[in-house]
Amino acid sequence: MTPATTDLAEARRIAPHALQRSWPERLTRTLGLGLLAAGFVAMCINVGFTPAAFGNGLAKLGEFLAVMFPPTANGGEARILAALGATFAMAVAGTALAVVAAIPLGLIGAKTVVRQPLLHFLIRRSFDVLRGIPALVWALMLIVAFGLGPFGGVIALAFSDLPRLAKLYAEALENAEPGPQEGIRAAGGGPVAAIRFGLLPQVLPVMSSQSLYVLEANFRNAAILGIVGAGGIGFELEERIRIFAFDQVAWIVIAYVICVMLLDMVSERIRSRLISG
Repeated sequence: MTPATTDLAEARRIAPHALQRSWPERLTRTLGLGLLAAGFVAMCINVGFTPAAFGNGLAKLGEFLAVMFPPTANGGEARILAALGATFAMAVAGTALAVVAAIPLGLIGAKTVVRQPLLHFLIRRSFDVLRGIPALVWALMLIVAFGLGPFGGVIALAFSDLPRLAKLYAEALENAEPGPQEGIRAAGGGPVAAIRFGLLPQVLPVMSSQSLYVLEANFRNAAILGIVGAGGIGFELEERIRIFAFDQVAWIVIAYVICVMLLDMVSERIRSRLISG
């Protein structure tokens, strides 16, 4: 008997189920995979995802792409660039409002700051409830309340980001080292001093990085909100799609993608410096 055969026999003796499963286990695994496959097919049928629908969609998409070139702004460069600026301003304003409101909520949502279990549970679950409402739903409600224009989009972005940032800030605070705070308390400092000098210096770089990431996402989300009436580049895009001016749509999309790339590059460099420094 070769050493390899001896080793295999020894492995089967020590852990027989690791090398060869029993037929009930194989049958259960096969049935489970079959049920998963059947569920996936049922979901595809439920949403109309069929080969025929996919093929028809690709054919129409090819027609749209064919009329997109060459891209042209048709003399509307200044208006489109102004709309991009309005979209960026909307993203910055919404993010700033969310950050200002999320800092105190993150503090009270951290279990290292609020140690009462029931209160901590209620605060964190309230974050979960609010996070379940998408920015688009906030926009649809707030545009009705405040009217068409960027203001409703700014408030929608702030409301959408607030619970998400508060949760991220709370988790960053919970993962901070307790040593600096304990040292300040041992030296006679109060709770406010412990938070100000022992806790915040540890988490501010992480919180700033998270805020910049949310700003990037908001610049993309603001374009979607513009389609439902919040103004900005989304309004310009929706207007040209409605009149089938796909060459102008292509120009707007290219300009928008370039702006997103530039924002991502700048934000990434800032985040790297904050985390490393």
